[in-house]
Amino acid sequence: MLEITANAGVVQARQAVRALAQACRLSLVEQTKLITAASELARNTLIYGGGGTMTAALVEERGRRGVRLSFVDQGPGIADIDLAMTDGWTSGSGMGLGLSGSKRLVDDFVLDTAPGQGTSVTITKWAR
Repeated sequence: MLEITANAGVVQARQAVRALAQACRLSLVEQTKLITAASELARNTLIYGGGGTMTAALVEERGRRGVRLSFVDQGPGIADIDLAMTDGWTSGSGMGLGLSGSKRLVDDFVLDTAPGQGTSVTITKWAR
């Protein structure tokens, strides 16, 4: 588990994800997609969630292997998930592509959040 409590944690998250993606033998394009999604989610964890954690693991299911990442914070949560997943919508000063863009970059995307309950996002990228 990696703590994301400052910008250094976002950098460490990217480095850890790169190492796992290479260990999983993801193609360079798939590595880049996963690292980009992880970077966005780590930044969201820090900025909107007030900090949190990332867990990362190599996984194997149904004869395929991949990398699974979970980002968890105890922040304010997301009141309107549909709105938050809309391209261009942001609760801050960003471009509004963090959640929706991350979802497009990975194979599996699970968002669990509620106002006052924090946010958990779990993503998986499978090797081709």
